[in-house]
Amino acid sequence: MRRVYVNEEWCLGCHLCEYYCAFANSNEKDMAKALKNVTIHPRIQLEEGNNINFAVSCRHCEEPLCVKGCITGALSIKDGVITADTNKCIGCYTCILCCPYGAISPGEHGVIQKCELCTNNIKGTPHCVVGCPNSAIVFEER
Repeated sequence: MRRVYVNEEWCLGCHLCEYYCAFANSNEKDMAKALKNVTIHPRIQLEEGNNINFAVSCRHCEEPLCVKGCITGALSIKDGVITADTNKCIGCYTCILCCPYGAISPGEHGVIQKCELCTNNIKGTPHCVVGCPNSAIVFEER
């Protein structure tokens, strides 16, 4: 299965991956309109540690601890992609504690959010990969 990977050494710290991710999850046709909406949160976060920028996103693990830890069944795995059912999520955040990568975050109205491999663009590649100006984010099978 193809997954999103980040080469930390190539990351410029520009945060464009976050903007493209927020746009992909906004249901807007215009990026400027999507980014004006402060309630839209990216599913990828850019963090800094030891003077190196790195992006944190869901790795869609083969044996996901978040799915095992979810007490309501809101997280499920299908065809290798972990998805969140916002109608089942009660905001207990057990999955956030279980994820070893810190890839799940609180979203709007206390419901969790995470990368669900948006590939609904013309290239069939997640928006964060398309938007990275330095090709630090790749979508490949390893």
